[in-house]
Amino acid sequence: MVKRSKGTMVKTRNILKKRPRDRGIPPVTSFVKEFEIGERANIVIEPSSQKGQPHRRFQGHVGTVIDRRGDAFVVRVDLERSHKDLVIRPEHLRKIR
Repeated sequence: MVKRSKGTMVKTRNILKKRPRDRGIPPVTSFVKEFEIGERANIVIEPSSQKGQPHRRFQGHVGTVIDRRGDAFVVRVDLERSHKDLVIRPEHLRKIR
């Protein structure tokens, strides 16, 4: 028997699926978005860009930008009893209006 894969992309068929009109690479402006420290952002994974992509369990969470690290941002996500600091690139973040 072949050993079952337990990678980070397991069970992501529906989570990372795009609608037919949204397929392909996103516009360049999504790669150069700016966030202020303390600003809140939604984590929405962009499947066409694997670089700086958070784990699938954080899809749909809301976090606070606490730092800038190179091209990416450090986002603090509050969980039930703790918090996690994630390094996420801007194409996987959306501003909350």
